[in-house]
Amino acid sequence: QVQLVESGGGLVQAGGSLRLSCAASGRSFSNSAMGWFRQAPGKEREFVAAINWSGISTYYAASVKGRFTISRDNARNTVYLQMNSLKPEDTAVYYCAARGSYASGSYYSHTYDYWGQGTQVTVSS
Repeated sequence: QVQLVESGGGLVQAGGSLRLSCAASGRSFSNSAMGWFRQAPGKEREFVAAINWSGISTYYAASVKGRFTISRDNARNTVYLQMNSLKPEDTAVYYCAARGSYASGSYYSHTYDYWGQGTQVTVSS
């Protein structure tokens, strides 16, 4: 059974940092693009960041570029999202997602095949 499990969320003050992790099990995702999305209350799920299978190519939403960094460790079947200079508007449930084998990174949630349950990130002002 394929599972993506996010961790690392929590409550942090504005300007602080958090590091999210997404551990995959059930199959190797070393040849899959991975992404992070988020959904705030009353809003649609939105793209945050993505990384291709090798880690060479990364993609970011304009709202997080320069503050967030996506990375991966294929040996651990894990993808990370380092979030710095957090703002109250970053408050949301953050989801990890995986695409099919050898697909490139994508901004579009419907192109991802596997999803985690999400982890809450709350940034206080």
